[in-house]
Amino acid sequence: MSETKLDSETAALLASLERGLQQAARGDFARVHTPEEIKARKKAGRPAGSVQATHKQPTTLRLDEDVLARWRASGKGWQTRAAEVLAKYAPR
Repeated sequence: MSETKLDSETAALLASLERGLQQAARGDFARVHTPEEIKARKKAGRPAGSVQATHKQPTTLRLDEDVLARWRASGKGWQTRAAEVLAKYAPR
């Protein structure tokens, strides 16, 4: 079998492919997913049934720094809890 001289681009491509094969053999790449696994993934976005009948209205509300800090410190969902308190004490 005769040895063929490769141009530099082809040699670089072959070297890159060789490195990729070596990495794959070592397990350096993420696992390849089957089409069925890809199809079974959940799509991004809101979960089904999450659309509420009433929509919340964005607004600007000026609060004292310490009041806002206490609400935020109360954890995730603080805006919903604050809205519930405001609704409870809103004039009828």
